[in-house]
Formats: sequence, C-alpha cells, structure tokens
Amino acid sequence: MPTPHNEAAFGEIAKTVIMPGDPLRAQYIAENFLENAKLVNQVRGMYAYTGTYQGKELTIMASGMGMPSMGIYSYELYKFYEVENIIRIGSCGAYRPDLELFDIVLSDNVYCEGNYALTFNNEDCHLVSASKELNTVIQETAKSTNLNLYCGNTVCLEVFDPYMPDFEQSISRLPSDLNPYSGEMEAFALFYNAKFFSKKASCLMTVVDSRFKNDVATTEQRETGLNNMIKLALDTAVKIS
Repeated sequence: MPTPHNEAAFGEIAKTVIMPGDPLRAQYIAENFLENAKLVNQVRGMYAYTGTYQGKELTIMASGMGMPSMGIYSYELYKFYEVENIIRIGSCGAYRPDLELFDIVLSDNVYCEGNYALTFNNEDCHLVSASKELNTVIQETAKSTNLNLYCGNTVCLEVFDPYMPDFEQSISRLPSDLNPYSGEMEAFALFYNAKFFSKKASCLMTVVDSRFKNDVATTEQRETGLNNMIKLALDTAVKIS
C-alpha cells in the first residue's frame, strides 16, 4: 500500500534494499548495475528502482540527507513494505589519519548524541549496532574480492561537520572508548529503526573528505568514484537469504 512518501505498490519493493542518500546515485546504480530496472517511486524526487542483479530481485532507493529523512523512508520500508534488509551506501568524512579518499568503511556501531531514539520511541539511546549477520556477509564478500575494508565505529551527526564553528569541541564530547573511524548523517536512524522492527541493517561508506587532509572528492568523483562500494553492496545482497 503506498504511503505519503512512497507510491510503490506492495510487492514492488524487494526484501533487500540498497539505500544511497542521493536520488541521482540511485538512478546511476539502477541504470548501470541492475537488469530490467523499473522506477517504482519518484514522490518528492526520492527515486526507487526495482530490478535484478545476478538473478536476485533488489531495490535501490534513495534516503535523502539526514536522520529525519532516513528515519521516514526506512521506517516505511520495514513496516509497510516488509523489507528485511537495508544496506546504506554513502559518503563519509574520515576521523582517522590512516584513511585515504575512497577507502571503504563498514560501521560496527553508530553513535549519535542527538535524540532520535528519545523522540521516536521514548528511549534514551545513543549507540546502536549494525546487523552482525549482514556485516559478516559484507566482510566475507570484500575478502573474496580482495577489497580492503575498514570496520569500526562511526558517528552520526545532525550537522554537516565542515560547517561546525568548533568541530574539535564536538569531537571532545564523544565517548572516550568510541574511537570512531568516520562521520556521516543517516546511519543511526536506520540502525535504530532496524532494531525497533527486529530487521537487519548495515552501513557502507566511502571516504570523500578527511579532517586530517586537504583533499576533498569533487561532485563528479563522488558520483562515479564509489563503484567499489556499490559493487560490494550488490555482491553482498545476492548472498542474503
């Protein structure tokens, strides 16, 4: 049944969804990787395509930017479309000096100092974990293709960190044992919704900037330079039952 934010009919969304933030990245993946891709949602420009990859039905759907947007779309996918697995794929900023542009990070746990969980579910929760099952398949897939993968904790932010007047003060408030690899803006809402519905979620990120380096990926590089991560997510998806 369609929702106010998704016009797809029930059955037009696959059980496994690959979820970039950018609608144009969803279109790029559908056009370049899926077979028989069908546009099933374009409400608010949040494109969703369902097709097959190596014979398995998959949906590629954009989440938009930030936790409120991810929270709405992942909630509806889990609750109304009975999606079982969501793999977020996106960009991130590196929080470790050893990470280079276009390195790939897999989130083990995601921390947010905001109140998404409190507002949504009256729970004072600030740390939530990825699906161990999904993460294990992702790690095994990366290993089988000799793809270097960094696994660790990440920070989910409510503000784009380069715009913060005092980013170092924000970093100083993080739990001392978190040791984050990267920062992004959507994964906490996704992981919390997965926890709420007893579903599965993972988050793969490609480094596009670093607090330790001056290089920043261009818009064009972000669009086409994330193919290793995209392929990893797709190759993982076909192995999920």
